[in-house]
Amino acid sequence: MPPAVDSTPVPPRGRRVRETIAQLRQRIMDGEWPVGGRIPTEPQLVEALGVGRNTVREAVRALAHAGVLECRQGSGTYVLSTDELAPVVARRLTDDRMTEVIEVRRAFEVEAARLAARRRTPEDLAALDDALAAREAAWRGGRVAEFVAADAALHTAVVAAAHNAMLAELYASVGAAMRSTLAQAMGDALTPERHVDHARLVAAIRAGDPELAAREAGAFLEPPPGA
Repeated sequence: MPPAVDSTPVPPRGRRVRETIAQLRQRIMDGEWPVGGRIPTEPQLVEALGVGRNTVREAVRALAHAGVLECRQGSGTYVLSTDELAPVVARRLTDDRMTEVIEVRRAFEVEAARLAARRRTPEDLAALDDALAAREAAWRGGRVAEFVAADAALHTAVVAAAHNAMLAELYASVGAAMRSTLAQAMGDALTPERHVDHARLVAAIRAGDPELAAREAGAFLEPPPGA
């Protein structure tokens, strides 16, 4: 008797690549592979996704072209952003657009703080406390790069506490621009006049006071005079 023939339909190559891109993107959006982290190797992806090497290679190449992934020779492939919008924002970021970046941050962060005060959970408050402590420790230690990262993490934790998935996705897209504006403001050293206390913002969210939280979030994002 001749061997049975597998009649399972094989999807066209283009569709397999699109499906693989969707799977990779979903794992990034779910936080399985965080921004800045390295994704699994090509053989590991082949095994995990059940597709061929060429399909994985094309999918990774497409996401790298979109600015979501970055392939580093001899090191691996890393996550640059959660979606294709972040690189677009980064490309549009120039010195003369800093006021616009601050205005966009204000629009996102003020509403996020207001929602966070209404919706925060005990887990959210613990995350905010940890992020605030890390931010202050970096400031006391004079570690500029660490402070910029910790400050961004605190604001991201506020957005997460708002429990609005669309807001979180949009905010993630301006994350690089946000860190760039802060890094420029800080310069090469952390000086006392540049310190902004975020403890009151966290306290307002903990107290469940939406309007106070919104005011605190907006207070340190005022546009420069004459803007």
